[in-house]
Amino acid sequence: MSGATRVLVLNSGSSSVKYQLIDMADESRLAAGVVERIGEPGGAADHTHALREVSVGLKERGLGLDSPELAAVGHRVVHGGTRFTAPTLVTDEVLAGIEELVPLAPLHNPANITGIKVARALRPDLPQVAVFDTAFHATLPEAAARYAVDTATADRYGIRRYGFHGTSHAYVSRATAALLGRDPADVNVIVLHLGNGASASAVRGGVCVDTSMGLTPLEGLVMGTRSGDLDPAVVLHLARVGGMSTDEIDTLLNKRSGLLGLCGDNDMREIGRRMAEGDKAAQLAFDVYVHRLRRYVGAFTAVLGRVDAITFTAGVGENSAAVREASLSDLHNLGVTMDPVRNAVRGSAARLVSADSSRVAVAVVPTDEELEIARDTYALADKNPADHNG
Repeated sequence: MSGATRVLVLNSGSSSVKYQLIDMADESRLAAGVVERIGEPGGAADHTHALREVSVGLKERGLGLDSPELAAVGHRVVHGGTRFTAPTLVTDEVLAGIEELVPLAPLHNPANITGIKVARALRPDLPQVAVFDTAFHATLPEAAARYAVDTATADRYGIRRYGFHGTSHAYVSRATAALLGRDPADVNVIVLHLGNGASASAVRGGVCVDTSMGLTPLEGLVMGTRSGDLDPAVVLHLARVGGMSTDEIDTLLNKRSGLLGLCGDNDMREIGRRMAEGDKAAQLAFDVYVHRLRRYVGAFTAVLGRVDAITFTAGVGENSAAVREASLSDLHNLGVTMDPVRNAVRGSAARLVSADSSRVAVAVVPTDEELEIARDTYALADKNPADHNG
């Protein structure tokens, strides 16, 4: 790529564009930021204007979007379905394929597509690479990926378990192996990505074999505003007895459930403060959250057979000692022994929080999805230096 080593990573949401500029020569961050309130008063008019703001901001620091040192642009795309199971060089055909997947991710893929289109228009000469949240989970065996519904119906409508947060689970599972001084191919790890959205994965020798999220990011763990696992008949009950529309139920389960629905707060720090004051609703929300985590740790232990490490990551996972302790306390029969002193220490580096005697290591590993996207993008762009726009 003629010495170009910089990768611009874009995460285009419905009302924001997050970006990082990373120099792959040493994986250093040259710039990072976010353009928010797109389409709102006081914000950028649209994604085209937002990316132009990004470009102007970078240029002011001598890091312009027109720089010859820019090797490629990497885009986070939420849903790749069964078609896109690896980082993919964007062509017109690929873009059309991502658009076909909009029904599976109506809140996310349209914004991801817009970001790709605008970036291609601004730099048509550069490789644009789509990195999919679902790709790391494409290795799920059919027994884990299939729902037990009529096969013809499932296949017709793409109903299966896809999983999400894949870039985080991929990065963290490898980083855990590195922390243990072992080859990822020799390590079995349960990754707990606990942010406002939360998911778990079972990774055997670097390959994902199970995950908590499913057709959409709604399934699985209790999250900030999402319910996680739910008897599907609840939806039917709300429609038949409650008279709620599909959109109303969608809003309830995605935006008014989880921790927020249980106690009115979706910030674990605030929930912790309320618990300390004896707030019963906050305590219940915490208990439900932790109970679901413990269920998945137990289930994924059974799936993996042998677990070498359980790793916490993302905002809650990295910062809440209380969640880590409550999730793994009294699991000595599973080989887990926490070290309360290590667990209480806050830090930004990858570290172990288990006791030396613990058969299963417990780790805290800060996730780095942008670096994972940059690595994938740079590797693919290096192999495809020409013919970017298909």
